[in-house]
Amino acid sequence: MPAKPKRKLKTYQTSLGFYDQAIAAPSMKAALEAWGASSNLFHQGAAKETDDRDIVAATMARPGVVLRRPVGSDGPFTESAALPTDLAEGEARPRSKSKTKTRLKSRPGSTKRPARTVRTASPEIDDQAARKAAAAFAKEEKRREAERRKEEAARTKARARRDKAVAIAEAALDRARREHDARAEQIDAERAALDERAEAEQARWDKQRKTLEHALRRARA
Repeated sequence: MPAKPKRKLKTYQTSLGFYDQAIAAPSMKAALEAWGASSNLFHQGAAKETDDRDIVAATMARPGVVLRRPVGSDGPFTESAALPTDLAEGEARPRSKSKTKTRLKSRPGSTKRPARTVRTASPEIDDQAARKAAAAFAKEEKRREAERRKEEAARTKARARRDKAVAIAEAALDRARREHDARAEQIDAERAALDERAEAEQARWDKQRKTLEHALRRARA
């Protein structure tokens, strides 16, 4: 049976937290999984496919690897990107298109039109390079999956240790409670016996006292 052909990779881009992120993946779903997104960023308009030559070249060189750059910057995408240096001033946020257009409008009385943005075409990727990139993506995807399984195994092991510790603590508490209840019951029984003995002694003394007081009164008569 012939091998299933690998899907052609595309470059997807989004902004999460302090970083712009890009990845070469065969589908939007694969990109979302690599980003660890909990919602569909593409439907929300927070992610897109890009054909920027530099971004495509960077991601195709490391297919399946999430590349980053400080959010709002126009620097290269890398695996290890530094935090934005001007977070305190709030300048690291990406500029909206509306604000950019407003700044590009001509001043009153001026007839000069803003320069038109030139969109660079994405580099052509031949079939051999595409197959190589797809294979690299599959390898990276397997590595990520193995890492996820390893992390899940570690979490499962930690939960098992925690559950065992909880079970031991609960058993110790139950054992101590049973011992306490048994001792309290014994003390209550002993207290009841002492109360019974005290009542018996009081009754005996009352009887003896009356007899002796009667004898004393006869002796004095």
